[in-house]
Amino acid sequence: MVPPNSGPTIAEQCFGDATVSPELDWTHARQSLSGPGNAGMNIAYAAVDRHVAAGRGGRPAILSLGRRYEKRRLSYAQLADLSARLAAVLAAHGVGAGDKVAVLTGRSVELYVAAFGCWKVGAVYCPLFSAFGPGPLKSRLELSRAKVLIATEELYRRKIAAQRPALPDLQTVLLVGADGEMVETDGALDFNAAINAAQPAPILATTPEMPAFLHFTSGTTGTPKGVLHSHSAVVAEALTARQVFGLVPDDVFWCTADPGWITNTAYALIAPLANGCQVVVDEDDFDPRRWYGILKDEKVTVWYTTPTNIRMMMRYGAALARAYKENSLRVAASVGEPLNPEAVAWGEKALGVPFLDTWWQTETGAIAIANCPGKAKAGSMGMPLPGVEAAVISRDLSSVTPVGRADEVGELALRADLPSMFTAYMGEGANYDLSFIDGWYLTGDLVRRDADGCFWFVGRADDMIKSASHTIGPFEVECGLMDHPAVAEIGVVGKPDLLLREVPVAFISLNPGFEAGEALRVELLTFARQCLGGTLAPREIHFVDSMPKTTTGKILRRALKAKAVAEPEEDGEPLIVPVMAPGRFDDE
Repeated sequence: MVPPNSGPTIAEQCFGDATVSPELDWTHARQSLSGPGNAGMNIAYAAVDRHVAAGRGGRPAILSLGRRYEKRRLSYAQLADLSARLAAVLAAHGVGAGDKVAVLTGRSVELYVAAFGCWKVGAVYCPLFSAFGPGPLKSRLELSRAKVLIATEELYRRKIAAQRPALPDLQTVLLVGADGEMVETDGALDFNAAINAAQPAPILATTPEMPAFLHFTSGTTGTPKGVLHSHSAVVAEALTARQVFGLVPDDVFWCTADPGWITNTAYALIAPLANGCQVVVDEDDFDPRRWYGILKDEKVTVWYTTPTNIRMMMRYGAALARAYKENSLRVAASVGEPLNPEAVAWGEKALGVPFLDTWWQTETGAIAIANCPGKAKAGSMGMPLPGVEAAVISRDLSSVTPVGRADEVGELALRADLPSMFTAYMGEGANYDLSFIDGWYLTGDLVRRDADGCFWFVGRADDMIKSASHTIGPFEVECGLMDHPAVAEIGVVGKPDLLLREVPVAFISLNPGFEAGEALRVELLTFARQCLGGTLAPREIHFVDSMPKTTTGKILRRALKAKAVAEPEEDGEPLIVPVMAPGRFDDE
């Protein structure tokens, strides 16, 4: 223990210099997170074992709250030990550097053990959305070629077990039983029993360029894109958490993101632990009273959530918020979609702190543009963080041209030198190359920059549907519904929604022998939820005689989008699926 006022503070011990220079030098940040000697750079060492080696292993790392509010706590030393044991288990089952390990657990202690165990053995951590149906999960397991699956017993039985014979790459399944119970399933191993029987394995000395985690994000055409990141991502994630949230080891950090979303990997697993904080993990679904209680009772100092969740809490009224206004919050921030000024103001009124909007993508791997404390402009994306060069550009096939005038709309581009920038699209090398021109990463987001240098989101340059915190590719939804014998053609577009920003809406032309009507509409909506899951399934279905198309035969999505927002359809009012609390089937 360092005596008061003598030597470096805990913050300086955890992450080098206590301040962040506006002219950021990534080299110094890399050095402070690298392993000793020739140990290279490994996320597990940087975020967990580094603290243990420095004598801080007894500090609290994780506080997990079960569905009945039962508490589980892990110190940094305990997390280091359990993840090292899992690394030994994975190695014993043939997992080595670059092999993919899929994880389907939901928010839990086991998720942390799984992620850091993967990184210690050099494997690629591939978390999956538990809200997805069997079809989307199978496609992601196929695309990743996962060698091992770590899942809860309930999710495995319900969504994976029947499909396992069709997944030849999946060699080993480790299952987490409910309430710690022993798992008894043919062809699967008990996760906890395997860990308890293993001896801790040393961390593999990975290099910064070696692959570390894989997240899937839907594309406008074809199959979902697997976005691959390397171990160097920890540098940007740890540093941006200090830039935006001002993280220090005494902070209690709560990120509500689902494990399938990269925000969970970057800012629930990696960044707060790399900064020596304690993280709160809520294993239950969204409930406003529970959430207010967690903020107050667990003395959360930094909270990272989504605009959808914020709007849901706003709907429960000011009285409930006032009952919990006494809290320890220092910073509250939002991610996933633009945050309107009303929500920012509500945060300050209800919680005592305004919400800070942040912008980044799965591909960037870390926050790139943000509203920081004391420098926020409500409704804007904020400004580029130190070390991030951003520009509004116009482009052709081989070059980019910066937009010079304030408030002129163009595409947002980032210099591609960020340590957290993705390194590949799984199986899509050509598409990866097309994402970069002249050293710039092209985001596909349309923005404007005002005279003060703040960026403002305008829209997407493609047909993606942004629903709550999910980016939904129309083609994947269309493929799922095309499996129903009634569907001849289908087009899916986004329809504006006050709560979720957009919801997917399907336009369907039928095969002969099927009659449009409410009975078939209900059948198709039920089919979609079963095969795609509630996140991807359309909320409305409209029947059309034929699809509007371009001269080349492509479905004219802008015509469908116009029909989606028009008043009632010719076949009558569409059946609208009631919007449930996002935690019931979405990512949060």
